[in-house]
Amino acid sequence: MTQMGSPEPRFSILFVCTGNICRSPLAELLLCRSINTPEITVYSAGTQALVGHQMPEIQQNIAMELGVRAPETHRAQQLTLQHVEAADLILAMEREHRSEVVRLSPRALRRTFSLRELSRIVGIVQDEDLAFEQESSLVDNLKVLVEAAAVNRGLAVPFEYPADDDVVDPYRRSEQTYHESRDQVVTALAAVIRYLNRAAV
Repeated sequence: MTQMGSPEPRFSILFVCTGNICRSPLAELLLCRSINTPEITVYSAGTQALVGHQMPEIQQNIAMELGVRAPETHRAQQLTLQHVEAADLILAMEREHRSEVVRLSPRALRRTFSLRELSRIVGIVQDEDLAFEQESSLVDNLKVLVEAAAVNRGLAVPFEYPADDDVVDPYRRSEQTYHESRDQVVTALAAVIRYLNRAAV
């Protein structure tokens, strides 16, 4: 788990993939690099985690090229019900991971998206969909963003192929696949970060 400045974070973002050594830790580390607020924490886990393992060397190199410091400190952990219940926003790398999260906790459905799915949805969320209370906190506003995304889930134009909501798994595949996976994470995460920044009003 990577915390951003506070021992008692109040808004938690969970990334989920299979082994928790390639896609979800890269997204976790990139988000932590991009957001610096004591009210948010970011962590990741795997549905079939290679518990205790580091990111593969090629993925560590990719992370460093993207400005992440010390990616070698990451250690994979298994997704648990406790992780799911503690998270305010859950971003899965594949639709199957999203389904696994919801199997663990059906009530997590409205706050669980695939990363690329959410990157589609946020583009149609209008300012009037964001009913921020006057003098509300950043954490309260972030929760409004999550609910607005859930409300708009069925309205966003889907990709032509449903599998395009998934980030490709590069593990034990070619360098080109690692780069393809990287680009998918970076592009989708950039859209999500822009959306999260809308909470800072």
